[in-house]
Amino acid sequence: NPSFHFLSIKRRMIYFCLFLSICMGFVTPLESKNLHLEKDYQAKWCEQAGGEMEVRLEDATRADCLTPVYAIEFDFGGKWAEAIGQALHYSQETGRQGGIVLILEHESDYKYWKRLNKIIDRGHLNIKTWIIRPQDL
Repeated sequence: NPSFHFLSIKRRMIYFCLFLSICMGFVTPLESKNLHLEKDYQAKWCEQAGGEMEVRLEDATRADCLTPVYAIEFDFGGKWAEAIGQALHYSQETGRQGGIVLILEHESDYKYWKRLNKIIDRGHLNIKTWIIRPQDL
């Protein structure tokens, strides 16, 4: 029966997705342990830059930090690609230049800094970047 076969494949896919979700749930927390919270880095950097934290924008999103010139996203190294989208969005919503403060807690995170800036350069994106590390807190 073809419909039975389809349901069988569909059921297998559902079980596979559930299995994968469960596995990711166990792996992600182990990999995502950070030395400090993102908001700790955000508070330190934004204060030093004379910015305002968690500014609600017209579309109900929140910019991590707004300075008179920049609309800034903070993210840990591994989320470098997501940070680009957020910075572009904040820039569009505020009319300010996008910015990214990439949090690098380990020497091995420097590869994310290289990736981030390579994409920004090649795409001619109007995004300014900075690094913050645990020793900067």
